[in-house]
Amino acid sequence: MAYFRGANLLKAPVMRNDKENVIVDKTISFSLAIIKYCEVLEQNRKYVIAKQVLRSATSIGANVFEAQNAESKADFIHKMKIAAKEASESMYWLILCEQSDGYHFDVALRSAIEEIIRILSKIISSSKGKIPGFI
Repeated sequence: MAYFRGANLLKAPVMRNDKENVIVDKTISFSLAIIKYCEVLEQNRKYVIAKQVLRSATSIGANVFEAQNAESKADFIHKMKIAAKEASESMYWLILCEQSDGYHFDVALRSAIEEIIRILSKIISSSKGKIPGFI
C-alpha cells in the first residue's frame, strides 16, 4: 500500500505574494502520507514508534507553515531550522522502521523526507545569504 502519492494529495493555500510555495505543498502532502502510515503502524500495534513518527513528521509542516508569517528574516530562518531538525528526526524514525523486522515501510516516505531536507537546506542557506553578517 502506498502512503505517499506526491503532490496529488492536496494543494496548499497560496502563501505570501500569491506564489506557489513548494515546501508548504510538500510538507502538507508528506504529513498526510505520514498520518496514513502511522495508522497502519498502530493497526500493527507499533504504538510508540507511530507516536514518535507522527509528532516529528507533522511538526515539519507546522514549522514551515508558521515560518510563512515570521516577524523577521531571522525569525523565518529560525523556524526553518526547527523544521529541518524535525525532518532529521523524522528521517531517523523512518530509518528505524525501514530496518526493523516486522515493520511495514514505504520507500516513497524515505524519498519524500530526503527531498524535504534538501529543500529546507537550500532555503536556509539562501536566506542566510540575504542577511548581512548572518552566519
